[in-house]
Amino acid sequence: PLVVLREQAHSTRIITTLADRCIDADAAHNNTSTTATTSTSTSTMLYSIILPTYNEKENLPIIYYLIDKTFTEAKLDYEVVVVDDSSPDGTLQVAQDIQKSYGKGHVNIVSRSGKLGLGTAYIAGLKAARGERVIIMDADLSHHPKFVPQMVDVMDTNKVDIVTGTRYRPGGGVYGWDLRRKLTSKGANFLADFLLSPGVSDLTGSFRLYERRALEQVLPEIRCTGYAFQMEIVVRAKKAGFTINEVPITFVDRIYGESKLGTKEIVLYLKGLVQLFFTT
Repeated sequence: PLVVLREQAHSTRIITTLADRCIDADAAHNNTSTTATTSTSTSTMLYSIILPTYNEKENLPIIYYLIDKTFTEAKLDYEVVVVDDSSPDGTLQVAQDIQKSYGKGHVNIVSRSGKLGLGTAYIAGLKAARGERVIIMDADLSHHPKFVPQMVDVMDTNKVDIVTGTRYRPGGGVYGWDLRRKLTSKGANFLADFLLSPGVSDLTGSFRLYERRALEQVLPEIRCTGYAFQMEIVVRAKKAGFTINEVPITFVDRIYGESKLGTKEIVLYLKGLVQLFFTT
């Protein structure tokens, strides 16, 4: 069990079991198949999981436990790169405690002075990452690592450069959102598909597996911020000739903390959409 969870819950096993059940219940509710194929790869390839954090003290130990469990069972070598933007809730200390428990080989910490934004967090995480392949996902338990082995299988089988999780293909779904949030997400993806024709069903999602070379080439070109950042990565990757496949995932609204989606993020997304329409 994680040392850092002793003051936050009865045990790590209890909380992580609840997290698993929450996401599995979503699959049953939507009558969709969300169980990922177990990877049979025994390759020594290293996977770097970049987790940008801001006030994720409660979520970080749980998501790390689920990552470790998934990668160990799938026989995949991994490291987690936590990029923390001076979270006032003590997220950095939690990350350091996890690092003490699991070792620096599995936990790499990048601590930044101030809330510097998601895009630069990815760039900082990529610089610190050692893996040949890079996974970007949220630290708030919205993305379950159990889908990663299926993403790996798709990348290996189809020889693509990027595998992105999608909520909007058969087998995918969303749990815990109100009608406003669902309409916002659907509307954002509809506008992006209409104006940019990216060939991807879920442009605003951030759960993705990248070949490192693809991310290294595309990231320096990104100019958008906020949720438009995820959209621009896919659009510019396609323009650069990188190949993309999708894997259906179940997105579950955060258990702890508050969503960072607000009016400002929506306005930034629309600005980014217009900018990409005229520049790509």
